[in-house]
Amino acid sequence: MRRFAVLVVTVLLTTVSIFVPPAASAAKTTIRPVQTCAELVRTYALPDAVTHVTAATVVPATATESETCNVSGYVEPAVNFQLKLPTKTYAGRYLQYGCGGFCGYIAIPAMAGCDLPHGGDVAVAATDGGHVGTTPFAFDDGKWAANSQAARDDFAFRGAHVVSRASKQLITTFYGAPPSKSYFSGCGREALLLAQRYPHDFNGIVTGAQAGYWGPLFGVYQTWLAQANTGADGQPILTRDKLPALHTAAVSSCDGADGLVDGAIDDPRICTFDPATLTCPPGTDNAGCLTAAQVAATKKLYAPPTDETGRKLYPGGQTVGSELAWAWGDWVLPSPETGGVAFARLLADSYLKYMAYPLGTPHSSVDQFTFTAAEFNRLTAEGVRSNAMSTDLSEFRRSGGKLILWHGWADQAIPTAGTLDYYQRLTRSSGGPAATQSWARLFVVPGLYHCGNNGNKLTEYNPLPGLFNWVERGAAPDRTIAVGRDAAGNVARTRPVFPYPVVAKYDGSGSIEDAANFVPAPPSRPVDDIVSWAGNDLYGRPGPIAP
Repeated sequence: MRRFAVLVVTVLLTTVSIFVPPAASAAKTTIRPVQTCAELVRTYALPDAVTHVTAATVVPATATESETCNVSGYVEPAVNFQLKLPTKTYAGRYLQYGCGGFCGYIAIPAMAGCDLPHGGDVAVAATDGGHVGTTPFAFDDGKWAANSQAARDDFAFRGAHVVSRASKQLITTFYGAPPSKSYFSGCGREALLLAQRYPHDFNGIVTGAQAGYWGPLFGVYQTWLAQANTGADGQPILTRDKLPALHTAAVSSCDGADGLVDGAIDDPRICTFDPATLTCPPGTDNAGCLTAAQVAATKKLYAPPTDETGRKLYPGGQTVGSELAWAWGDWVLPSPETGGVAFARLLADSYLKYMAYPLGTPHSSVDQFTFTAAEFNRLTAEGVRSNAMSTDLSEFRRSGGKLILWHGWADQAIPTAGTLDYYQRLTRSSGGPAATQSWARLFVVPGLYHCGNNGNKLTEYNPLPGLFNWVERGAAPDRTIAVGRDAAGNVARTRPVFPYPVVAKYDGSGSIEDAANFVPAPPSRPVDDIVSWAGNDLYGRPGPIAP
């Protein structure tokens, strides 16, 4: 393992490039439409992806977006999508966004350009995954899957693929030529699935917070979070008022382990924090300490789920440093914003009741599920349809595809350990660190929560500009920047994030809040990320592929 780490560090530390936006140093060529926006409204008889455009309307420019032709439609049977086509600023690129959770809604795609996320020279699209979820949270509704295999297939593997085909056809029709480059950016499962199963759909893919372990993630891990913090009375064991003290103690326990005391944890794996150090004195219970039951629940949350023999049923658990109210407070604990139910329970219960098992077979629920090998295996038949666990991305690589994986070290929804496990397996199957780094790189952001939605000290991360540069200029991203904003929205910290496993080290001069004062350094420990768990045999099962 030490040789693996040294090879990766050598490759990265000897290849230095600086990101330049693709259109920054040369005038971009503007491509004008060859027909009107309204003329797009019709049916397109694409093989196995019949597409109906139901509306196409010109939307005037705003302060943040250029004028666009906004297209709405669906791919049969029911994969709804929206596509924005710049009418005056298009430069040839297509960018498709992924959706979160169980989809069920269309996140209105933001226009993009060389200064992402806003601009206007890129055609952008998004889809609902083939179904419409119900309120209040469409993304955690699974009832649509209860009796429809077609809806399941569209969500599991077909939807994002057929929308890419439909969008490219509409781009070709509107501008008279197909996109010169196509990109996908998602947080969860779809992005990695596309690279594995549809390697020619996109030239570049950004995939954050990998959810490729689909059945184990929603059937087992989210259920583990829900059960671990539920008492015999049905009430949460660890409560919101305890989270600030827990988080402060967790960060303080290993803040300086990376050589810099900065209120953050660079790598939670080096922490040896024991929540028992916060145990309340006999006869007391206040916001500054944990009861014995709360200590036990917290330890379970930090640990991966295990079966009756002690074997791991998922590669990881909650990381030290992820405990703040807007992380555990909504995902693990119930809150008013989540209707009095934690997100983990909402997702797990919906999955087990409606999505987890083949049609016509017995289902389960959070309260019924038991952590046994038999129950884990029962999730596999349907789970592999959605999994994105194959490590054979050879066709994507041969086609010239570039892949950026990223994850927040404090992700409260999807453990970072799973992404590290997958990436090392991918590295081994792809010829080693140097060969893999030539087309696929991983970035892990300290303190960042799920999908970059806030974090501890660092709150934002966007590797997409680096992907554009890599695909179009051949400059692999060796340094990306994460940003931390304060409560007023002002930038309070910037830090470089280097390709894993290289870490950022303070150079000893200047502000520790400025990314310019950090340099790449080897990791403090050898790379040994592969986890032996109950899903070891799932990596060789890529699942079905749509036409």
